[in-house]
Amino acid sequence: MLARTWSVGLAGVTGALVEVEVDLASGLPGVVLVGLPDAVVRQSLDRVRAALGNTGHDFPQRRVTIGLSPASMPKQGSGFDLAIAVAVLAAAGTVPEGVAEGLVFLGELGLDGSVRGVRGVLPAVLAARRAGHTRVVVAQVNADEAALVAGVEVVGASDLAAVLGHLTGDRLPRHVRGPGDVPAPGPDLADVVGQVTGRRAVEVAAAGGHHLYLSGPPGAGKTMLAERLPGLLPLLDETAATEVTAVASVAGTLAPGAPLVTRPPFVAPHHTASAASLVGGGSGQIRPGALSRAHGGVLFLDEAPEFPRVVLDTLRQPLERGSVTVHRAHGSATFPCRTQLVLAANPCPCASAAGDTACTCSSLERRRYQSRLSGPLLDRIDLRVELPAVLRAGWLDADTADESTAVVAARVRTARAAAAARMAGTGLSTTGQVPGRLLRERWPVPRAALALAERALERGALSVRGFDRVTRVAWTLADLAGRTVPGPDEVAEALGLRLQRVAA
Repeated sequence: MLARTWSVGLAGVTGALVEVEVDLASGLPGVVLVGLPDAVVRQSLDRVRAALGNTGHDFPQRRVTIGLSPASMPKQGSGFDLAIAVAVLAAAGTVPEGVAEGLVFLGELGLDGSVRGVRGVLPAVLAARRAGHTRVVVAQVNADEAALVAGVEVVGASDLAAVLGHLTGDRLPRHVRGPGDVPAPGPDLADVVGQVTGRRAVEVAAAGGHHLYLSGPPGAGKTMLAERLPGLLPLLDETAATEVTAVASVAGTLAPGAPLVTRPPFVAPHHTASAASLVGGGSGQIRPGALSRAHGGVLFLDEAPEFPRVVLDTLRQPLERGSVTVHRAHGSATFPCRTQLVLAANPCPCASAAGDTACTCSSLERRRYQSRLSGPLLDRIDLRVELPAVLRAGWLDADTADESTAVVAARVRTARAAAAARMAGTGLSTTGQVPGRLLRERWPVPRAALALAERALERGALSVRGFDRVTRVAWTLADLAGRTVPGPDEVAEALGLRLQRVAA
C-alpha cells in the first residue's frame, strides 16, 4: 500500500516542497527512511511511533519504507513529523485514500500525540502556495503565522487526534487571522538632552537609510540615540513586513500573539558575538545571524572596537549587497540583510568621561584601539559623528524640551516620500541604497555645489566611494529641506557629517 503527503523543507528563508511517501510491503517488520534526513528527521520515527500509540493507533508491523523527495535535498528539523505520521496512517488504511494527498503538513509531534510548533512556518507556507497548494495543517500555535499568507486555507490542530478527525470527516474550522497587536511605541528622542549634531545625524540616517558611526565619551548619549533610530523609521510595508517576519520565524524570535512584524527591528549583539552569530551559520541547520535579524531595521554594535576585527570585517560585503549567503558542507542558505548599521565607540580604551584632561591612554594605545575598526569598513559608513560630553548646563539647566520622535519622524516620512518619488521605477526605496554610478548618471549634483567635496577628494580626505556617499547624504539633506537638487549648503553639511574627527 502506497500513500503520500506533503511538507516543506527550508534552506534559509527559502522553502521547497517535500513529498513524503510511505510504502507498506510484506516481509520482516522494519522501517527504512530515505531522502538525506538529518539526525532530527531520523529520530522522527520514534516520535511518530510513540505518538500513534498514545493516540490509539498501532504503527504498522510490516516493512515500512518512508521516502522524502526530492532525495538530493538535505532534510532538516522536526517539521516533517506530522506529514510522516499522516502518510503512515494513510498507507495503513486508517485515513481514507487520497484525502491527505492535497494537504501540506507542518508540525512536530510530541510523544503524547500533541502537535507542537516549529520554526519557519511563514516561509514554508509561502513555498507551498508558490507550488500550487492552498491547504495547510499546522500546529495551533503557528496558525496565526500561517494565516499571514493570502489565498491559503489554514487549519490549526493541537494534537494528532484532531488532525485525523479532520481527515476522516470531523472538519476543523478554518483558521482566520486575528487583528494582531498594534506595535508599542519605542523610546522617545525627546529623552536625549542636547547633542544637536547627534540628533541631526540620527534624523539624516533615518531619512536616507544611511549607516552611522557615533564616537564620544561614556554618557554622551550614543546608545540612547541608536535605540531611538528605529522609532524614526516608517512602519514596514506589506512586502518588507513579510520578509522581516520570515527571518524572525526561521530564527525563532517571532513574538506570540502578534505574528506580523510591522515595526523595524532593533538588534544589538554583545561584543563577544562570533562571526557565525553575527552573519549566520550553525553546525546543523543554518540560522540567520544578528545582521539578518535586523533586516528592515537597525543593527547596533555598541563598543564596536571591542568586537574582533575579523568579525566586523565580515559585515562589509553583506552591507553592500543587502543579502548574505552562508556556505556549509551540507549546503548553503541566503538571508536578506538590508539593514542600517550603527556603530558606537569610545575615543580610547580608558573611556574617561572627563575627556582628554583625565585620559590615561598613550597615543599608541589610542591608535591601536581605533585601528580595530578597519578602513574599508569605516569607508562604508556614510555618517561619522563625534559627540561631546554633556555638560551640566546642557543637562540640569535645560529649560526647553527637544523635539520628540513623532515630530522628527514626520520630517523623515516626508523626506522618504520625496526620495521614493524621485527613484520610482528603479526598485530602490532609500537614497542610501543608490549605487554610485546610478547616482552620477541619473541624479548628478551640480558641479558648482560639489567644490568642497572635490577638494577633499583631491587631497585624499575622501575616497571615490566616500565621494559617492557624500553626494548620497547631500540628496537626503535636500529631501529634508524640501529642495529638488542639493546645493552647496547640503554638500558642505554632508561633508562635515562624514569627515568629523571621530577620535581624540
